Amino acid sequence: MSSSVLWGEGYGDVFSLTRQKNTRSVEYKQSGWKLDVKTKKHLTFTDKKGIGRLKLVGSRDIYFYNESDIKRVRLIRRADGYYCQFCISVDVKQESEPTGKAVGLDVGLKFLYVDNFGHTEENPKFYRQAEKRLKKLQKQVSRKFKKRTAHGEVSSPCGRSKKGQPVSNNYLRAKNRLARLHLKVSRQREEHSKKLARCVVTSNDVVAYEDLQIKNLVKNHHLAKSINDAGWYQLRKWIEYFGVKFGKITIAVPPQWTSQECSNCGNIVKKTLSTLTHQCSCGLTICRDENAARNILKKGLTTVGHTGSWLENSLNALGEDTPTLAQVIVSEQVTS
Repeated sequence: MSSSVLWGEGYGDVFSLTRQKNTRSVEYKQSGWKLDVKTKKHLTFTDKKGIGRLKLVGSRDIYFYNESDIKRVRLIRRADGYYCQFCISVDVKQESEPTGKAVGLDVGLKFLYVDNFGHTEENPKFYRQAEKRLKKLQKQVSRKFKKRTAHGEVSSPCGRSKKGQPVSNNYLRAKNRLARLHLKVSRQREEHSKKLARCVVTSNDVVAYEDLQIKNLVKNHHLAKSINDAGWYQLRKWIEYFGVKFGKITIAVPPQWTSQECSNCGNIVKKTLSTLTHQCSCGLTICRDENAARNILKKGLTTVGHTGSWLENSLNALGEDTPTLAQVIVSEQVTS
């Protein structure tokens, strides 16, 4: 099955990029642009918006793909420049040797995840590490902002920009430095999740994980920053992507009672978030996250949960297929 993937990045001097106010990207379908036939290193936009001809700079080469295979072209403005993304119709599946292993993952904040074997993966906390530097850059941005008053322009750390109000070049440079650091943190988190997910998927034939509703979890303002910094969403996204690519089964199970239920006898053992050890009357004493990971794998190998989430019934830009469905035996389901 053919899937769509985003790849091929370059940048050029694009000053007339947006079609509407505050838009940082513009997307073209199969018209309005033309790729250089000979070199594939130049992109010309013919929609009379003033973008013109751009030179593509980057390590990824689209020379071996026909122009008819390109289904979308996106121009994106980021803090460090302009990027061009090509959405190409290509088969991303790759043959891999079966390992005969299955793993259950329980994500958390102290550790990024703990599996059913007790292996832990450290949470890198990229945002927390950069927080001191971000705070310093944010102060610099605030100091350089100027708020217009009736008597002229005065410095104001809490002023808000109004339409048509001029700002200094120093303010724009400070703002760009802050945006670049935020972008660096975001890329660090994405790359870490990608490498980790690839390792997990290639090492196992079945990967089970919780079907967490992260947008609801971050409503807890005491944990929202840590949850977003952990990157659970990115980890799950790449696990499902590599599941499609390598032909492995990825299973999202309901998260209810995975931490409270004993993986040995099935009894419910109530715990608070501060309780880190699972102790049951049957004699089982293990880490609460390892106990949860065992329950997740057990649920995944019997009947699987995953209905109505963000990847079902659609192929997204990463070319992901649908994950496994609820109340259906594993052998009767599509792989993801």
